[in-house]
Amino acid sequence: MMPRRFFLPTSKDEIEELGWEQPDIILFSGDAYVDHPSFGAAVIGRVLQHAGYKVAIVPQPNWRDDLRDFRKLGSPRLFFGVSAGAMDSMVNHYTANRRLRSDDAYTPGGRHGMRPDYPTIVYSKILKEIYPNVPVIAGGIEASLRRVAHYDYWQDRLRPSILCDAPADMLVYGMGERTILEIASRLDRGDSLADMTQIPQTVLFSSEIPGKDDIVLHSFEECLKEKKLQAENFRHVEVESNKYSGKTIWQSTGGRYIRINPMYPPMTTSEIDASFDLPYTRVPHPRYKGKRIPAYDMIRHSVNLHRGCFGGCAFCTISAHQGKFIASRSKESILKEVKKICEMPDFKGYISDLGGPSANMYRMGGKNPEICKKCTKPSCLHPVVCPNLNNDHSALLDIYHAVDSLPEIKKSFIGSGVRYDLALAHNDDKKIGEVNRKYVEELISSHVSGRLKVAPEHTSDRVLDIMRKPSFSLFRKFKDIFDRLNEKHGLKQQIIPYFISSHPGCTEEDMAELACITKSLSFHLEQVQDFTPTPMTVATEIYYTGYHPYTSEKIFTAKTESEKLAQRKFFFWYKPEYSHEISESLKRLKRLDLLSRLYPNRYSSPKEPSQRNRRQERSSGNRDKGGNNKFQNKTHLYNSKYNKKK
Repeated sequence: MMPRRFFLPTSKDEIEELGWEQPDIILFSGDAYVDHPSFGAAVIGRVLQHAGYKVAIVPQPNWRDDLRDFRKLGSPRLFFGVSAGAMDSMVNHYTANRRLRSDDAYTPGGRHGMRPDYPTIVYSKILKEIYPNVPVIAGGIEASLRRVAHYDYWQDRLRPSILCDAPADMLVYGMGERTILEIASRLDRGDSLADMTQIPQTVLFSSEIPGKDDIVLHSFEECLKEKKLQAENFRHVEVESNKYSGKTIWQSTGGRYIRINPMYPPMTTSEIDASFDLPYTRVPHPRYKGKRIPAYDMIRHSVNLHRGCFGGCAFCTISAHQGKFIASRSKESILKEVKKICEMPDFKGYISDLGGPSANMYRMGGKNPEICKKCTKPSCLHPVVCPNLNNDHSALLDIYHAVDSLPEIKKSFIGSGVRYDLALAHNDDKKIGEVNRKYVEELISSHVSGRLKVAPEHTSDRVLDIMRKPSFSLFRKFKDIFDRLNEKHGLKQQIIPYFISSHPGCTEEDMAELACITKSLSFHLEQVQDFTPTPMTVATEIYYTGYHPYTSEKIFTAKTESEKLAQRKFFFWYKPEYSHEISESLKRLKRLDLLSRLYPNRYSSPKEPSQRNRRQERSSGNRDKGGNNKFQNKTHLYNSKYNKKK
């Protein structure tokens, strides 16, 4: 077991061993302390330590007793930092049906109940009660995605910015290394938080007046009265979060203004390298005495190559937190981390993942960066792949080859999600097209640990359009390539598709068709989930308001438990216990054609000449006179108008 002195201190004894009289900064985290670059508290702690500050961490403090965990290290010289952890606490605690989970992957032994609901609020309140004059800075994914008025699925209501409930002095959103260093530096030289109103990626209450170029959202109170206004607000928040140079956003809440400063530009390679190259031990703190921490087990032998994602999926929060611009590490930094993994006593020669938010976006961006700097679109892949996007996979192949050439490496796998639409996208440069074909072949032949996980998410192109995902026909194409390459290389690998039910726009009939289509492809689905509304996604805004933020189109969403179960059961058509219920549903929907496709040996149906007409009727509502998709047309129209305004 690694000695405690190699970690950031977590107790009074450890602080005394280091000879400190007082920490400069104390971080409170809802996660166990794992000194690894995938755990936010460790990253922020190491970044501050590297800058010369004395940093201590209090992981998973007990908020139920006499609050001794909040008192044990005393008061820091500069500030307290609070974070719920690597996940939103409500996603961590509850299922899509709002049922309590029995475990917590970020706790030793997977034990549940070691953090409260909304730790950002709970920890901040306790610290302000005990130390009213010490600044409290909130950060992490939970605070980041709740920085503005948002719908809370677990309370089923619109809530104001988390700063209205958590008495923190300031909120840091997004990846916070640069922001927290700026705050620490200015507090260290004697500035007050009241003077720090314009630090990028911060949120605070402000008595200032919005500037003429700033964006003023509808007030929280107005959104409570009219849900459509909340949808309009979200459009602005998403656009500004994904711009290279966003604008300051303001929202009135309770008669006071919340000020949301824009994001920093994307990290440079040297900046992101500096964060990943810090002296992490890469293991849990010795206080846990070897207890298993499930989230750590998943990533202990993995390497993150980059940050950011330009996919813009409607149900995903990555771009809201990390932005759409890719910040990639250098080859040298990546290999340095791989070599550290090779030195771990439990390493057997296998890298579990060379990935990122999307596995194959490493070093990708615009061919002309100046076009990207003016772009307001939240996705570079939807509704079509941006013609300015350089989807050259050669840099990624170079990383794979460099890692695999190390003598200690037996095999490296890609465990993160692969965007097959990115890999298969056309490129006018024939050399890049050939490289991308080579990438797909090497991925499938050399970097799959038996099962390749990809995320088509649905089979209905109408639903996929709302999801900002490509047509299911592209998944069919990728699966054909996967099957062909498996046969070519004598492999027996599986492709494991992810699917979502009850997503906005999805109906019970869509799920029935999904069941038939996936059955025809010989899938017995395993990786499935009900849509869970999480703060700051397009899909969540549709779920709550009923309107699409970009088109104002009304969109149906399954909300009740019975509506969700009616959709979810079609994932499991192959299980005998669902067959009768599914059969009755298809009879009710008058889709005997689907019934006979799912259960041909038990059911037969007369031909239904109206089936094609029914499908045409369902899709015609989304088509204009020219047969084009009205939803995409509205999105294009909005983007063109918005760009002109800007």
